[in-house]
Amino acid sequence: MSDPTAKGEETKLTVGLDLGDRHIQVCLVDEAGEVIEEARLATRPQALRRRFCGADQLRIVLEAGTHSPWVSRLLAELGHEVIVANPRKLRLIYTNDSKSDRVDAEYLARVGRLDPTLLAPLRHRGAETQVDLALLRSRNALVRARTRLISHARGTTKSLGARLPACSSESFAAKAGACLPDELRPALDPVLAVIAGLDAQISALDARIAEMARQRYPETALLTQVPGVGTLTALVYVLTLEDPQRFPRSRSVGSYLGLRPRQRDSGSAQPQLRITKAGDEHLRWLLVGAAHYILGPFGPDTDLRRWGLALAAQGGQTGKKRAAVAVARKLSVLLLRLWVTAEVYEPLRNARLRGELLAVPS
Repeated sequence: MSDPTAKGEETKLTVGLDLGDRHIQVCLVDEAGEVIEEARLATRPQALRRRFCGADQLRIVLEAGTHSPWVSRLLAELGHEVIVANPRKLRLIYTNDSKSDRVDAEYLARVGRLDPTLLAPLRHRGAETQVDLALLRSRNALVRARTRLISHARGTTKSLGARLPACSSESFAAKAGACLPDELRPALDPVLAVIAGLDAQISALDARIAEMARQRYPETALLTQVPGVGTLTALVYVLTLEDPQRFPRSRSVGSYLGLRPRQRDSGSAQPQLRITKAGDEHLRWLLVGAAHYILGPFGPDTDLRRWGLALAAQGGQTGKKRAAVAVARKLSVLLLRLWVTAEVYEPLRNARLRGELLAVPS
C-alpha cells in the first residue's frame, strides 16, 4: 500500500468510500472541494475493479472495518493512493446529527483532501498474515466458548447445592461427568460433550500453531526466551506487528497496542487515566496474562519482575493491577527489541550492570 504521507505530486481528485456490508457509497471531490460524483457500488471486488481500474491515480479514503483490508489491498494494486482512516479519529462523522452513508463518504473525501494526517492512517496486514492470524483468532474463540460453557455447568450445579471439582479446563469434561447430580444429567451431559469436542479442536489447533511457528516464523523463538511468553503469545505478537522495522522507537509499540495511559492534561492538572486500549485486544490480553505470570509466585527472578514488584508495592489498592499493565507495556518493548536485535535474553542484565545480583527480593 502506498504511503499516504509520502512527498510528491498531490492527487487532484479525492474519493471517500463508506464501506457497508452490502454496498459501498462513493463520493468524489475535486481539488476545489466540489462534489463531482456520487455513486453506490456493491461490496464486491468485481464492482470496485470496474469502477477504479484504468482510472487516473486517485486518493481514496476509507474507514477501517471488516471489509477495509481487502478493499485497501485491491485499490492499491490498481495504482491508487489508499488511506485507511482510524475510526478513533472520526468523531466528525460519529457525532453528526444528519448521519448517512452519503454524508459519511463526503466527510471522508473532504478530510482526506485537506490533510490525511488528521485521519491517523492505519496500515493493514498482508493477506497471508491475515490468514495466519485467523487461525489464532479461531483458537481464541474456541477457548472463550469453552470457558463460558464451563462457567454455565458450574453455576447450574451450584444452584442445586452441589459443586463440581476444581480442575483444569482440559480435564473438566472428564472429571465433571463423574460428579454430576443425576437430576442435572439431561441438561448438562450435552454441554460436557460439547466441551470435550472443543478440547479436541483446541489441542489440534495448538499443534498446528506450534508447527507454523517453528516452520514459518522462527523469530518467535527469540521471544519465547522471556519467561511467561509462550509460542502462542510470541506468534500473535509477530503476526500482529508483522514488520518490526515499522517502529522507529521501540517504546512506541506500547502505544500501538493500547497499553499507554490516556492523557488529558489541562494546566497543572495531570489526572491518572486508564490505558487507551487501542490496537489488538487479543495480543493485549495475552501480554497482560504474561505479566501476571512474571509478577506471580512462579515467576523467576528477572529485571522485569523486580521492577514490577517495586511498582506494585507503592501503588496502593490498585498497585498490582497497575503494575501488571505497566509490566505488559515494558514486555511489549522488550519483545520488539529481542526481535530486532536477535539478542540472547539476559534476565538480570540491568541488575548485573548495577551490581545488584545479590539483592534478590523475597
